[in-house]
Amino acid sequence: MSNVLLAVTGGIAAYKTLEVVSVLRKRGEKIKVIMTEEATKFVAPLTFAGVGNCPVYVDAFKTDQGNIIHTTISQWADLLVISPLTANTAAKLHYGIADNLVTMVALAFNGPKIAVPSMNVRMYESPATIRNISALREDGWSVVEPASGHLADGEYGKGRYPDVSDVISEIDRMLSPNDYEGVNVLVSAGPTREAIDPVRYITNRSSGKMGYELAKAARARNANVKLVSGPVSLKAPYGVETINVESAREMKEAMLDNLNWADVIIMSAAVADYKPAELSSQKIKKTADELNLKLVKTDDILLEISKNKLPNHFVVGFAAETQELMENAKKKLQEKSLDMIVANDVSRKDIGFDSAFNEVKVICKNGEIIPLQRNEKRFIAHNILDIVKSHRIKIS
Repeated sequence: MSNVLLAVTGGIAAYKTLEVVSVLRKRGEKIKVIMTEEATKFVAPLTFAGVGNCPVYVDAFKTDQGNIIHTTISQWADLLVISPLTANTAAKLHYGIADNLVTMVALAFNGPKIAVPSMNVRMYESPATIRNISALREDGWSVVEPASGHLADGEYGKGRYPDVSDVISEIDRMLSPNDYEGVNVLVSAGPTREAIDPVRYITNRSSGKMGYELAKAARARNANVKLVSGPVSLKAPYGVETINVESAREMKEAMLDNLNWADVIIMSAAVADYKPAELSSQKIKKTADELNLKLVKTDDILLEISKNKLPNHFVVGFAAETQELMENAKKKLQEKSLDMIVANDVSRKDIGFDSAFNEVKVICKNGEIIPLQRNEKRFIAHNILDIVKSHRIKIS
């Protein structure tokens, strides 16, 4: 649990910060909000207080139980997020102007800082704003780039508030340890689709959530991350190079193409075991009472990775099973020469496929078994990375 200080300035995107506050509150972070007077014209302080169940400060010259607000809050916070960052506030921070509570706190704060610029496209692209935001980067600010699209004033261009999940991802990165800095992590996620004809395919129920959380967790810990993803309905993780594939063959090629780049390979995708022996070039019509499909095995991606494994590689597999979980997982660990395998009981309805929760057993090459109790997949992902880090050190 961290102390996160949200600083809101006077832009129409101020209401988007309510979503950020809501997510952080649900996750159990300690929150305080500071606002400029201009920001209160867009969203009332009471609204932030209600959504965040947190104190909200606006007047820089009021005292809080005898304390000077801008100095005490700047010492309280683990992270400062200015959301949205207006062109006006960016200019003030560049030149060290402290004329409201937000700018006072920003100048007094010595910890990690995130800026989320959002404004009219012409304001954002003006030379002055470009210089000011560039100066913030040089001063150590992490800047979450605005999105492009339709703006509140009817124009189109770059300046929209980014996806809230991108802001949360950057908050996670700033609050997480940098223990994977310089490590290249290659993750596979989601199902594969094996085509029957132009409109039908064989697939499975994997949502890709576990793999995506692993990619996000690795990126949060400052790893360089590539994600090879089968077809899912999830947004590509912020700051992660995502390679989209469909079939098992495409996934194998993408994984092997990036194998030499990687230090850690986590194969969490649910790859189809079989595919149709023949692909019909036209849609198969519903004429006969029965349709018999001949299926053949797909390529064994983990086995191919094992064959091409380098001394620096640490390979993690997943075993999604509905019976004899540990026996099947241990067999897979040995047959594929893995360093670690994550045993996942997908017969349960409260974890696994389509769920935000998981409960797994991690089996290590040395025989150690580490149970990870039911938790959100984002926490399970960090637990798995903790174990990977520990065992990479032991074998390196």
